[in-house]
Amino acid sequence: MAIVGGDVWQHGKGTVKTNIYIDGEVISLLTPEHHEASEVVDAKGLLVLPGLIDTHSHHRDPGLTHKEDARSATAAAAAGGVTVTMAMPNVIPPTADVETFQAQIENYSQKALVDWNINPSASDPAILADLAALGCLAFKVYMVVDSKRPYPHMPALGIHDHAHILEILESAKDTGLPVMVHPNDQSVFELQERRHFEQGTVDPIGYGKQDWMFDCLTWSSGVATLLEINHVIDARLHVCHMMSDRTVELIRRAKADGDDVTSEVNAFALFLGDAEKLGHLGPYAMGRFLKPHWVDALWSGIADGTIDVLGTDHAPHTTEEKEAGWSDMWKAPSGTPGIQHYLMKLLDAMHQGLISLEDLVRITSYDPAQRFGLYPKKGILAAGSDADLVLVDVDATHTISDDEVLSVCGWTPYRDQTVRGVPRATMLRGRMVMRDFEILVEPGFGQMAKPVAS
Repeated sequence: MAIVGGDVWQHGKGTVKTNIYIDGEVISLLTPEHHEASEVVDAKGLLVLPGLIDTHSHHRDPGLTHKEDARSATAAAAAGGVTVTMAMPNVIPPTADVETFQAQIENYSQKALVDWNINPSASDPAILADLAALGCLAFKVYMVVDSKRPYPHMPALGIHDHAHILEILESAKDTGLPVMVHPNDQSVFELQERRHFEQGTVDPIGYGKQDWMFDCLTWSSGVATLLEINHVIDARLHVCHMMSDRTVELIRRAKADGDDVTSEVNAFALFLGDAEKLGHLGPYAMGRFLKPHWVDALWSGIADGTIDVLGTDHAPHTTEEKEAGWSDMWKAPSGTPGIQHYLMKLLDAMHQGLISLEDLVRITSYDPAQRFGLYPKKGILAAGSDADLVLVDVDATHTISDDEVLSVCGWTPYRDQTVRGVPRATMLRGRMVMRDFEILVEPGFGQMAKPVAS
């Protein structure tokens, strides 16, 4: 196969007018010259990017498939230009031991449309080597337990004892795999929420601004604790949920000290954090509104390389579950679907001057592949790499609607928004899996994306 006439992203070079030749599942040659090919895809006028790697996604499978399942989540991924998606362990039963992880491997092998992996919980340090041997890309730690609701931050997965976290990082270091952590200071978090309950600020705006009470201390204190522990242990720490200027600055300092740490921002923080513009969404927004200067710090952290990865935190719930939040947000689960539309939102942000194309590719593909052991098989368009790519009409406009949503939940917080920049086709391992939002492969086409070294 040949992809001809496109503006192809090349790491370190920007976009280059070149043709991509594919032999089976891998790229064999990039050249401006024309060679014979059994199938030719005309990419003239299109931008050709590496397939996106979403390292943080909640597929709700098993146990919560009324919201989403592995098939629908990977269909939404394909429609959004995502060729690898990593699922989180907060399902029922939680993915927290060898047996549940093996069951998930079998489940995804039958259902997935794009390549995938699953982050098991690191709650038991004694079994991390066994989980690593099965091919996971990373482990997940939640430093949070929700109050007044058992989900999505389940008591069974919550770890906020510092010695426990230290032992997890010690064991993970021996595997060579990263540990992804949802940072949180549980005691401050509980105080913050208790004061909101006492004040009766349970409406969507009040709930969304709860982190304003102590200037995002629940997050920054959690980040600081993690960094101090890992400064001693020197494991491969990946801190999720950059939320404020302080969280970004803490990561920046740790990197300057030479610590082995990377960080993640989420689409909701960049695109759903404005209370003035998006308060009308109520429970259909993520549930966290950010101060404007916090959001500015996130964009700056992307621009200077402090933030390495954008994880969607794709987190679908049904409309029935969300509706309860209009009267009491603690009765509605937090999270929004996002995997299908975050590339569109980033491309639109690029047109607004908020992010460069170089940084867009870096945080969605190149850096995730580097950090999670997929490079150079994934995350780059080069000879020998998997033929994973997305063809983008960078100037096309599109109005997002609920009708196009492939997630089981059937809605998007971005509905009725018009964006500039649209993925036209997604290719995975040399096979076109999506063209013009139509899914072209069957469940089971997706494979487990294991660390390259294994």
